[in-house]
Amino acid sequence: MRLSFPVKNALVLAAWSLCVPLAGAQDVKTLTQWDIRTRPTQNKIMVDAVSRFEKSNPGYKVERSAVLNDPYKVKLKIAFGANEPPCVFSSWGGGPLREYVKAGQVVDLTPYLAKDTAFRDRFVPSSFEAVRIDGKVYGIPGEDTTLAVVHYNKELFARFGLQPPKTWPEMVKVMDTLKANGVAPFALANKGKWPASMVYMYLVDRIGGGDAFRKAVTRAPGGSFADPAFVEAGRMLQEMVKSGAFAPGFNGLDYDVGGSRRLLYAGRAAMTVMGTWEISAMANENAEFVKKMDFFAFPAIPGGKGSTGVIGTVGDNFYSVSKACKHPDAAVELVKTLVDEEAVQARLGEGRIVPIKGLNVTDPGKLRLLKMLNDASNVQLWYDQELPPSLGELHKDLVQSLLALSITPEEAANRMEAAAKDALR
Repeated sequence: MRLSFPVKNALVLAAWSLCVPLAGAQDVKTLTQWDIRTRPTQNKIMVDAVSRFEKSNPGYKVERSAVLNDPYKVKLKIAFGANEPPCVFSSWGGGPLREYVKAGQVVDLTPYLAKDTAFRDRFVPSSFEAVRIDGKVYGIPGEDTTLAVVHYNKELFARFGLQPPKTWPEMVKVMDTLKANGVAPFALANKGKWPASMVYMYLVDRIGGGDAFRKAVTRAPGGSFADPAFVEAGRMLQEMVKSGAFAPGFNGLDYDVGGSRRLLYAGRAAMTVMGTWEISAMANENAEFVKKMDFFAFPAIPGGKGSTGVIGTVGDNFYSVSKACKHPDAAVELVKTLVDEEAVQARLGEGRIVPIKGLNVTDPGKLRLLKMLNDASNVQLWYDQELPPSLGELHKDLVQSLLALSITPEEAANRMEAAAKDALR
């Protein structure tokens, strides 16, 4: 059977169309984005923001990857090492971001902020400090104002006639009472090494004040990681271990999968030192249990130089753009969408406080948190984020070794100082 010309023509066109991409498909530009917002409510906020960006920016497609906290840090480090980072990535600012900036791998956002002052001026000025390097801004505060606090089970405290301690001697009495009643004072999941660092950091701050770490890290006259404040903090941490302050298995439990929270849910532990994001984590896992929880500031240590300093960050996490991105202007617009008004309000509904001016906060717990921040003598970024990566890792290793009682406080302090002399020159 012979084919008529129109039919043959149609077949030729059909075959040709299979070989040649449509013009529209050629025009699609891809932006990669990595973050750690893995919980359902967090994920929805990010997905919705990405959808708004794609709708407002036809021709762009976002490929997003959400990874758990500890694996994310490793993945990001490897990607930057191979010079294949995502277009948009989240970080905690401080030392690791500073390393990527020094390597020329991160976009300076200062010109973008200068051009869009309305966007820039929405934020609390201090929220940019963790991402300000040599006077330039390399990240946008996107997620939360987070402080490390002592979370505690109100029901257990009431059952044993306990009140939130304001001084360390009072804390010792609380721990003794809990142990006498078969309850571990603290839940700790330190497999990732950073959770215990919060306890150590507060001990240093309460003993030596904010200047102890600041002078050591800036190599100021008299500053040293072998300062008595660091040694005494290590001694007190080991005393907590020896006295049974932490539920057993603490160095092997994984925080990312809820290792410490499960101890709290089961009533096997009464307290935990963790960032204020912990309440959101609990709300997603065990909404009823959250009603039992409250928090208080880490207690003062008699004779110490600090009493109101806080460990944490104003703006955690921060969103940055890599220079490997082929479409940096669009990537900056994506970052802006991740922290637009709709996203900010959604985070507020989840219990997070993005450092935006004039944010309408009515929750009593959040108001107490903001007062704690306003009254703080200093705000110390997490050591492992403030320090250069190699030194931050050593710090975490040493704290874990202190907990394992495999190193003395003096040895830990001296090793940290020796490494700092090389890393912070």
